[in-house]
Amino acid sequence: MAAFTRHHPFWPPAVPKSLSVPRTGIHYNLEISARRYPQKTAIAYYGSPISYEALARQVEALAGFLQRRCGVARGERVLLYAQNSPQFIIGYYAILRADAVVVPVNPMNRSEELAHYIGDSDARLALAAQELYREIEPHLGAGGIARCILAAYSDYLTADAGLKVPDFVRSPRLDPKRAEITLWCEAIAADCAPDVSQAGPDDLAVLPYTSGTTGLPKGCMLTHSNILATSTGACAWSQTSSETVVLGVLPMFHLTGMQANMNVPIQLGGTTVLMTRWDRDTAAELIQRHRVTGVTGITTMIVDFLANPELGRYDLSSITRFGGGGASMPEAVAAKLERMLGLPYLEGYGLTETAAPSHANPVQRPKRQCAGIPYFDTDARVIDPVSLQELGPNEVGEIIIHGPQVFRGYWKQDRATADAFIDHDGKRFLRSGDLGYYDEEGYFFITDRLKRMINCSGFKVWPAEVEAMLYAHPDIQEACVIGTRDEHRGETVKAVVVLKAAAKGRAAPEDIIAWARDKMAAYKAPRVVQFVDALPKTGTGKVFWRKLQEEENAK
Repeated sequence: MAAFTRHHPFWPPAVPKSLSVPRTGIHYNLEISARRYPQKTAIAYYGSPISYEALARQVEALAGFLQRRCGVARGERVLLYAQNSPQFIIGYYAILRADAVVVPVNPMNRSEELAHYIGDSDARLALAAQELYREIEPHLGAGGIARCILAAYSDYLTADAGLKVPDFVRSPRLDPKRAEITLWCEAIAADCAPDVSQAGPDDLAVLPYTSGTTGLPKGCMLTHSNILATSTGACAWSQTSSETVVLGVLPMFHLTGMQANMNVPIQLGGTTVLMTRWDRDTAAELIQRHRVTGVTGITTMIVDFLANPELGRYDLSSITRFGGGGASMPEAVAAKLERMLGLPYLEGYGLTETAAPSHANPVQRPKRQCAGIPYFDTDARVIDPVSLQELGPNEVGEIIIHGPQVFRGYWKQDRATADAFIDHDGKRFLRSGDLGYYDEEGYFFITDRLKRMINCSGFKVWPAEVEAMLYAHPDIQEACVIGTRDEHRGETVKAVVVLKAAAKGRAAPEDIIAWARDKMAAYKAPRVVQFVDALPKTGTGKVFWRKLQEEENAK
């Protein structure tokens, strides 16, 4: 069978269906942009600008320090443990420039969790932000980390722009005075020159960890070529230019933020307006000041942004693209975005294992609550997860993906790697672990994770579908749907709900249940509603449904 092409009639006009992926290292993009636009602002950090020339110079100096003073060898793994900051970007590119491998770690991870990343990746070096020193300190020396370069975000606050800056970002430089610690400013000031770059397109570049459905997090082996496949694709897909200005608010340790807010603008020679911590007023102010053209966010962020009663006083007219992924954008929220800003929410779909997008919505013809169409040179199918037979339009099964962005495998996990792939139709496809279908036009829709399904008396309920409908309720701010035990039905639907401030004390669980029964099939409507002050979130801001489900199961 030929590759999946049902979506080709709806491909963005004037955009090629196939792209040549650059045969270079990722860091080469920074070198080129610095030569082209030396004085252009690469990063605007709470009003403090860093030019491309300065960014490239500091990357070279830090790469030289890693090689000359720390003995970093080609292919060695280096931990990058920081929040969104100039240091994250400089550190990321310096590690790659030193021919090493970036191990980006969620800054929400505590010391005990950190032990797994250090031990599994065999990292002996770390670049860390000082507010995380307490977490990494037990791992210094005998704990596995022989050298840690410690960064203070305040080093890059060179101008007082009158913005709301988090206190920990303003904190003065910390010097623990330990033999294993080198201060960031000292490493840069050493001004060591790195060797000629040796890393090639097929070398390992980034080793992000993904939790998957079981066991400890696994390292995803992504090459320079994997990362460049989706960053080059993103540049072409939206037909953006060097004048692009993105709001860098999604966490960069995660692939979506890493690509959309860092690698893509650097490849274009654009500007990243960087935020270390989400704040809706600061975000609106930065969009207005810097004439931001593109915003990539997740559902919870967009909900909060649009709920700002002061939003109308900001000039947001520069935005030409509002997009994201990770979780389906509820219809009610997408409609509000379009009503308030006149822009569709462009959803995409991808995994850590696919270096961000494998699917994206065409800019000229997006569909709501839709993963989009297969990306450049990407073949995607839907199979029955049990029989492995390929399914047709509108039949729900597991999505499988073949393309240049698909990772090499899991670090030191041969069995897990073998289980992640399937040979189908003469190609090696990645099993996504996500259930979904494609429509007659080749647009893909995600119904849920393969493991996340509620079985109510034989009727299958996909929680994401129920959640999307609940978002239309006027009193609901956020909702997460899980399964709960029912002696008659086996399982039934439970909604864990955060009410809007005005509804607290007024709305009752029975009101939500009655409303839901009026809006959806009886077997889908929640029979149990629990009000909470906040939903647990993952490090990337997604609702941590698995935690809620596990707590419910434990009852």
